[in-house]
Amino acid sequence: MSDFQHLLSQRTQTMQRNQIREILKVVSQPGMVSLAGGIPAPESFPIEEMYQINEAVLDRYGAAALQYDRTEGFAPFLETLAGYLTDKGIAATADELLVFNGSQSALDTLGKVLLSPGDCIALESPSYLGALSAFGVYQPRYISIASDDEGILPEALDAALERHAIKFIYLVTTFQNPTGRTMSRQRRQQIADIVKRRRALVVEDDPYSDLRYRGEALPPLHSFAPGNTVYISTLSKIFAPGLRLGFCLAPALIRDWLCTAKQSADLHSNTYAQALAAEYIGSGVIARQVPKIIALYAPRQAAMLAAMDAHIPAGYRWTKPEGGMFIWIEGPPGVDGEALYWRAVEQKVAFVPGKYFYMNPADGLPTMRLNFTRVDEAAIERAIATLGRVMRENPRDESSRKRIN
Repeated sequence: MSDFQHLLSQRTQTMQRNQIREILKVVSQPGMVSLAGGIPAPESFPIEEMYQINEAVLDRYGAAALQYDRTEGFAPFLETLAGYLTDKGIAATADELLVFNGSQSALDTLGKVLLSPGDCIALESPSYLGALSAFGVYQPRYISIASDDEGILPEALDAALERHAIKFIYLVTTFQNPTGRTMSRQRRQQIADIVKRRRALVVEDDPYSDLRYRGEALPPLHSFAPGNTVYISTLSKIFAPGLRLGFCLAPALIRDWLCTAKQSADLHSNTYAQALAAEYIGSGVIARQVPKIIALYAPRQAAMLAAMDAHIPAGYRWTKPEGGMFIWIEGPPGVDGEALYWRAVEQKVAFVPGKYFYMNPADGLPTMRLNFTRVDEAAIERAIATLGRVMRENPRDESSRKRIN
């Protein structure tokens, strides 16, 4: 067999497998209670409504829904999407929007358009692993911005922008992945004031804000600084992730280049999926379905938080988000989150070791990300009780580690 190693590009040296995807392979064994993946529950999908939506799409659009289409997006979807964003506090016309095959594709294309090797990206630490994977191919340098429970610290961001030539600031402002944190309204205004004064660019990733279980909805950061923000979102969490529909709203110059880069990658996104989404939003199904999803997830989150109060030992602290899909745990010094992971897997419970969300994995050794959306309340209670028992063993020894590959 030929060895084609010599044919690989230099870029492959910066590519890494998504560690969470690799973890999901490990935890797919029978009997495993997985608190690992950030995956919607299958019962959150509008299965029955899809029969009517499919029929309506074929009746309304016919062959146009099955044809090649514009790179920017299917016009009826863009029109309904603009109205959907208006309800979220974002003023956008259909001509200003750009559709992608999932928001992950939008992140990758943004990296392709904006990043040269050595360029600086400012972001939170921990941060979304998918963004690190998407940007990492283009060989940037990451600048970690200090944060608290309300998001990045304004003074830390201002100092970073003073010291470094930052290409853009990447933020998940609402129910952040992995921590579940939400940037407060006041903090959003402070960050917006800084980026406008510094003429900086923010990439706001917003996949979770519709999944709010309590508290007041907050306007996106984009609404505070529209001229300085690339807003990226998706329908994966509130419709169907398999349709791979993401979208962005960007300043005109950046949008034009994103469109050009997308043309060379895939010509355009799935026309039929966009037609389905146009009907899902335009017919009002989304307005009925999102409350059903919230009613499904809110008790699961409440069950996890209650179980953690009951079973997680002293010395650990965790977030208590008002929505989203994740709870973040920080253990006391010396705790090894990956060692905990392997011992929990032996007891048929899985989560994600937090170190994978850090630019420097050593900074996240005692941390863990837990997901509650795919597991019912009774299983959550049992899984957290098991995790609590494993934590009380407090694995600290390096020899207990294994490599996920």
